[in-house]
Amino acid sequence: MEDHILEVLALQKTALLRLSTSSAEERTAKLRKIESYLLQHKEELCDVMYQDFKKPASEVVIAEMLGVKREINHTIKHLKSWMKPKSVSTPLMLLGTKGLVQYEAKGLCLIISPWNYPFNLSICPLVHAIAAGNAVILKPSELSPNTSGFIKKMISSLFDKSEVAVFEGDAAVSSFLLEQKFDHIFFTGSPAIGKVVMAAAAKHLTSVTLELGGKSPAIVGPDVNVEEAAAKIAWGKFLNNGQTCIAPDYLYVHEKNYYSFLQALEATVETFYGANVAKSKDYARIVNRRHFDRIASLLEDAKEKGAQVLFGGITDADDCFISPTVLTNCTPDMNILQEEIFGPILPIMSFKDEFQVTADIRSGDKPLALYVFSTNTEFNQYVLNNTSSGTSVVNDCLIQFGHNELPFGGVNHSGIGKSGGHYGFVEFSNQKSVVIQRTNLLKNFYPPYGVKVRWMIDFVLKWL
Repeated sequence: MEDHILEVLALQKTALLRLSTSSAEERTAKLRKIESYLLQHKEELCDVMYQDFKKPASEVVIAEMLGVKREINHTIKHLKSWMKPKSVSTPLMLLGTKGLVQYEAKGLCLIISPWNYPFNLSICPLVHAIAAGNAVILKPSELSPNTSGFIKKMISSLFDKSEVAVFEGDAAVSSFLLEQKFDHIFFTGSPAIGKVVMAAAAKHLTSVTLELGGKSPAIVGPDVNVEEAAAKIAWGKFLNNGQTCIAPDYLYVHEKNYYSFLQALEATVETFYGANVAKSKDYARIVNRRHFDRIASLLEDAKEKGAQVLFGGITDADDCFISPTVLTNCTPDMNILQEEIFGPILPIMSFKDEFQVTADIRSGDKPLALYVFSTNTEFNQYVLNNTSSGTSVVNDCLIQFGHNELPFGGVNHSGIGKSGGHYGFVEFSNQKSVVIQRTNLLKNFYPPYGVKVRWMIDFVLKWL
């Protein structure tokens, strides 16, 4: 495996100039091939993702296929414009020159993708990397092996390995790849592994994009449509069995709406998945036994420390099943309020005012997402102004990931760099500054520094 990786890297290095100087039409043609393959193999993709963690076909289409298709079409529509050098204004000191920002491919790129949305979070970064003119090594997650195999088959049928290559395998493969010298690394996963990736990249001064996670809060204010908020939060939390990096991780509900919200949430979950969730065809499973045990231990720790199960709490280790679960009476000493849950358990706490809740949020690491539900604009703006997060949504969940014109990414602990649309193209590009000199006004500042030159320097210092 290691020799094969080195062989492919050598091939890709020889292709870098050809790829970086390719036209928008050539890059667009590659993206269309991905889209065509995806549409032709829709059923197969649904099948492999069901094999990995019983992901419902509708969720595969909504959260995996649609996201990739949308990203491809948006990129194709705008790529020619994105690739053009951008003119900038000229400062008075450099009068007579012309300034441009030229976007050039970073070069050899490594994409390490996760298991929770294994197709979307592999192919969307790949779309951006191809659009920017790079060669790519893609390492999908070994925890979703059937989807990873689908991705490898797709890429090998569409691309020469000198342009894009997929390497499957466990952490040892990732470790070996990280030892190599890349021009950019795009990693999606946990903050803990993100630190490992960043440390490896530092050895080669390689730039990184780290799409991480963290504990993303949701706040339900005093002025809100309780039933609507409950439905949106239930969808955002329990989609993909809670295994979503921007899912609401814990929830604050204003005391005015606390009990009515709990009732609405329980009714919504039953509407979504029925009285017996285990029999629902619309509810995914935890990806494997190790992650099941981790989430189940968070639940047990919370219960031992006094948390109350409002509803749910049903587990089946053999099926990696944890029912949609809501906890009340939660306290900060519980592990479930300290660690990212990444599963279908939602701790809920009441609050009296926005000052208290924003202070609580600021006391932790900056989250990838923050959600606030209220019809009161001042309340919403106060929350947004007094918290920090990579993304935020007012009166809904998850939809920020689908907005092509906004940057997606975290801040500090929850991520470095941005992706999505033009921001993804820029992330895989070097923004090279170009200055074209058309006069020689600066000769007035050449030595020897006599009286005239010193006067010119003093004049510039005073007036520019």
